[in-house]
Amino acid sequence: MIMLTALFTALIAAGAFIKIPMIPVPMTLQTLFVFLAGLLLTPSSAASALGIYIVLGAIGLPIFTSGGGLSALFSPTGGFIFGFLVSAIVGSFLAKRKRGSYLYNIFVVVVMEVITYLIGIPWLKVKIASTWAKAFAVGMTPFIIGDAVKMAVSVVAGTILYPETEKLRKKLSSREKED
Repeated sequence: MIMLTALFTALIAAGAFIKIPMIPVPMTLQTLFVFLAGLLLTPSSAASALGIYIVLGAIGLPIFTSGGGLSALFSPTGGFIFGFLVSAIVGSFLAKRKRGSYLYNIFVVVVMEVITYLIGIPWLKVKIASTWAKAFAVGMTPFIIGDAVKMAVSVVAGTILYPETEKLRKKLSSREKED
């Protein structure tokens, strides 16, 4: 489990560097890896992967889209980072009920996306001192198409990768018990 947690922490961090600059919220591949964490990891591993990611960024590693440190974490995009944590945990709890189903995985990633926006948009509104309309206009509207593509990719990849992830999880779990 530790290896999968570390892998997803690294993937989410790397996803922050693959971005299209937009103001004040850039488009990144972080959400793709957050969706996959929700679909493929156990709730505790998803929580650990995102928790470690947040702690590493908070202590100064420049792994957030806006850099690193507490100032980056509490920047206008910080709400989305906290939203990632909650959405990955909830997504993992939901996904474990019916893993491997394309239709159900669509439902899971939609819920994850809604959670991210429910936390990220109000945070953004407060941080940029704007109206709700402006917060939605800069924090959600430009991302709808990109997010839909990332959701589709994560559903297909997550559904295909789940059986292999389960095999790996069982193999790693038995090795951890031996050590």
